Amino acid sequence: MAKFTGGCLCGAVRYEVSGEPTRIVNCHCDDCRKVTGAAFATNVFFKESDITVTQGTPKVFQHTSDAGSTMTKEFCGNCGSQLFGSGSRGVGMKGIRAGSMDDPSGVVPALDIYISRKLPGVVLSDNTEHHEEMRPQ
Repeated sequence: MAKFTGGCLCGAVRYEVSGEPTRIVNCHCDDCRKVTGAAFATNVFFKESDITVTQGTPKVFQHTSDAGSTMTKEFCGNCGSQLFGSGSRGVGMKGIRAGSMDDPSGVVPALDIYISRKLPGVVLSDNTEHHEEMRPQ
């Protein structure tokens, strides 16, 4: 069973993950762009029960997405680093921001979603599935 570790920029919040990712996604939606401050977010999804916060306590922010889901963002209250995200449509799953992982070298996205909203300069990989909006269930 794999073990991943990570945390925020200042080191106040740390986590570890046991188990394998269920999917790795590049998301180009407005929400992911705004919350990360980047052209898109690379999210590594795990079962929520496989994620343990080992140091500190993330702050939580909730909002309703344009699709009507309740979205929960978890971040360091000290440095503001984004750590986790989850939504009411993905019960039991949590996305870890790939940039918060100590060793993201094994992070290979399989999907690009919400590509209808991607920034003009972003070039999509030929090695990912492309979906105009959310991937169909």
